[in-house]
Amino acid sequence: MPFKQKVVESGLKKKGFGQSEAAHHRYFYYHTLDGLKTSVYTYTSHGNKEIGDYLIAQMAKQCQLSKREFENLIECPLKQPEYEKLLLKSGKIRL
Repeated sequence: MPFKQKVVESGLKKKGFGQSEAAHHRYFYYHTLDGLKTSVYTYTSHGNKEIGDYLIAQMAKQCQLSKREFENLIECPLKQPEYEKLLLKSGKIRL
């Protein structure tokens, strides 16, 4: 299901992602844990008003989640502590 770009960006920020500008008209979102950047990241494009299914699936992969888990992350059923537990359990991030 497509998401409004602002909804995706807001959801990422609420779940421990920082934002910086990247090259080529994109925003770079990186996950932080205890104030430190982790290896988990994703991008959004400046000009998009909606993000379609294909890009949602790509963002999910970058965030080390299934597409459904990523949708839950954005829509808020998957809270930041649970997301971080998934990342820690899978070895994608370390304390």
